[in-house]
Amino acid sequence: MIRHIVFFSALRKEDVEAVRTGLLALGNIPHSSLFEVTLNTKVDPLSDEIDVVVYAEFPDDAALAAYKAHPLYAQTTAKVKPLRELRYSADVVAGS
Repeated sequence: MIRHIVFFSALRKEDVEAVRTGLLALGNIPHSSLFEVTLNTKVDPLSDEIDVVVYAEFPDDAALAAYKAHPLYAQTTAKVKPLRELRYSADVVAGS
């Protein structure tokens, strides 16, 4: 299983909800076995620059590749990219 975790910060505070809402569209792409978009609770003062987190699970590399190749992925990226400042992504194999 591949865990796909992406951290975003909004360019402006007032865009945080628009970033979250825009990223929710990615949940309509098939291939993931779990998909979530959540706001960072900012409990840890060392990570308060992160506003939104995408967490998804994929059965294998092929499913993750198919997800990223889906047209809705490119559409969502085009919509959200102008609203964000930071984007950090990690894809990890569960249990490694």
